[in-house]
Amino acid sequence: MRVSDVVSVYTHPEAFMTEFVTSTDGTRLAYEREGDGPTVVFIGAAMQFRAFDPRTGELAHRMAAQGFTAVTYDRRGRGESGDASTYHVDREVEDLAALIEANGGSAALFGSSSGAVLALWAAAAGLPVTALALWEPPLALEGDGGAYQRSLTERITAGDREGATAVFMQDMPPEWLEASRRSPAWPTMLTLAPTLPYDAAILAKAEAGTPWATQWAAVTQPTTVMTGAETLPLFPAAADALERSLPSAAHVTVAGANHGWETDAMVEALVRAFGPSR
Repeated sequence: MRVSDVVSVYTHPEAFMTEFVTSTDGTRLAYEREGDGPTVVFIGAAMQFRAFDPRTGELAHRMAAQGFTAVTYDRRGRGESGDASTYHVDREVEDLAALIEANGGSAALFGSSSGAVLALWAAAAGLPVTALALWEPPLALEGDGGAYQRSLTERITAGDREGATAVFMQDMPPEWLEASRRSPAWPTMLTLAPTLPYDAAILAKAEAGTPWATQWAAVTQPTTVMTGAETLPLFPAAADALERSLPSAAHVTVAGANHGWETDAMVEALVRAFGPSR
């Protein structure tokens, strides 16, 4: 089973000054930063960008109040960020390298869902990452041979954004898709649909058959893999497997449900993960 990300249908209640940085391939990335202290970069999941993800925006705001520099950004192809004509996971790793360089030269990474797996690829590539916090990485213990990625790509290539979005939400309760179609968020979701294969590629690379202990042997940073107290079986199973596979990882449970966290509990967990005592 592949469980997709829960999509927020609200907009960010507060906006900070948008800044821009250019990635290695020339793609311009939009980001915000708040606070003063060790840098934490927040990596969004599929169907998320700053103006469409208030939960992460609120979390970043709260972490800034805890003495961190909180950086949120629009991943390529979303929001105010640009994109390239072709996609590769390495380009998103280069995006994170540019963001980290522009914000102090080193950073902890918080990744949500597929963004958590992107954080792992960034650390494995040798970026100056101090620590990782991974929220419910949607990794299957047995890959599907790339079928999910191909299904999304075929629909996007055919111009079928609604079909791609339905594939993305296929493991969610059916009423969620119907509610999304009726919501004001639906046009934005269709705008984001061409980026869904990006997240699928991030997951497919991890599920290609090579053991995670081998793929991520270089991820020696302190890593906290987090799952909600009320969640689907896929997430704890993947978190347990990552705890066994990564050199310095711990699986912790945080108050949350439906692939989302409770903000107070998450702030406490991130301060423990990224604070001086860690």
